[in-house]
Amino acid sequence: MRLTNLTWPKAQEYFEKNDMVLISIGSIECHGRHMPLGTDTLIPEHLLEKIEKKSDVLIAPTIPYGSCQCLAPYPGTIDINGEVLYQFCRQIFLSLYRHGARKFVFLNGNIKMIERLGMEFEDKGCLVAMLNWWLMAWDMNPAWKGGHGGGEETAAILGIDPSLVDKSEIGGELKFKHLSDNLKTTGFRSVEFKGVNVDIIRNTPHVTDSGWIGPDHPSTATEEWGKEMLETTANYIVDFMEEFKKVKLS
Repeated sequence: MRLTNLTWPKAQEYFEKNDMVLISIGSIECHGRHMPLGTDTLIPEHLLEKIEKKSDVLIAPTIPYGSCQCLAPYPGTIDINGEVLYQFCRQIFLSLYRHGARKFVFLNGNIKMIERLGMEFEDKGCLVAMLNWWLMAWDMNPAWKGGHGGGEETAAILGIDPSLVDKSEIGGELKFKHLSDNLKTTGFRSVEFKGVNVDIIRNTPHVTDSGWIGPDHPSTATEEWGKEMLETTANYIVDFMEEFKKVKLS
């Protein structure tokens, strides 16, 4: 059930009997040379399409932009200031709260902002659940574990529309830019020194040219993997929301 498609009397009728809303927040950001900028919007929106067929929870319109400062230098990336994004989402929450929403299910990233909203709205008698699909998938099947723009997310996009993946751009091994011979880059922020990982904050182009990072090479992705993972994740979210409905708020 999409909020976009309801009349206000129908929305009023929903909130008289229900207090849960599902909201997806995406992003327009680099996911490697081979992946569409809208990966973080396309995947949750596809999950919502599956969820809508199996659940009666009200689905608010997807927020297509996110905060992605470290990826901002890549052409096409749209980075929303974290405070601006928080204030924008807060206004959405306040509007839905005014009409009766008390359980907010947030699908996808911008973790710090969602945590901030969760703490604030708990004081209003609400609960905010944060469902990061790519992390949840790891628990469902450890073989699906991945990084940013790697095999996991590439498989998901293949499962949605294979034409969106430019396989000619997948390339060879991941090449990190190291700070020195003894400070080896190991991730988005981490460098290794004497067996210990230390965070050093850098824009992603200073870490790797390609924009994807992770243990899961994009070449390992298959359409079959993506379809199974998306279906499994959608089913889990439906089951989770049914259980979340039963929680009594104080």
